[in-house]
Amino acid sequence: MSLTLTFAKGNTMLRRLAIAAFSLLSVAAAQAQDAEAGKTVFNQCRACHQIGENAKNGVGPQLNGVIGRKSGSVEGYAYTDANKNSGKTWDDATFLAYIKDPKASIPGTKMVFVGIKDEKKAADLLAYLKTFK
Repeated sequence: MSLTLTFAKGNTMLRRLAIAAFSLLSVAAAQAQDAEAGKTVFNQCRACHQIGENAKNGVGPQLNGVIGRKSGSVEGYAYTDANKNSGKTWDDATFLAYIKDPKASIPGTKMVFVGIKDEKKAADLLAYLKTFK
């Protein structure tokens, strides 16, 4: 009987763990990055940046393959010394910090954009940028 009760308690515990895990996954899915929404967010960037097959440097550098790239390294773009010497490599965390407040992230950058304060919009933008290798 003791073995049966232990199993029953364990089964209840497994159910509780499964419910908790499902709840966490549901929350994570709800907060997931949305590349399609990021395409809309990118409209704020279009005045200075291009992305896609025929992207060229403009007021800002083209953004193809930005994630994984060293700051200040797009050929043919005239970066400030602050960007070239920042030592940053664009990954998710670095990009999200930068896009929130570019001048605080790299003091001396010539990027005049005030930033994207909304974390969901910034994450969606990141997801969109990642679709362009």
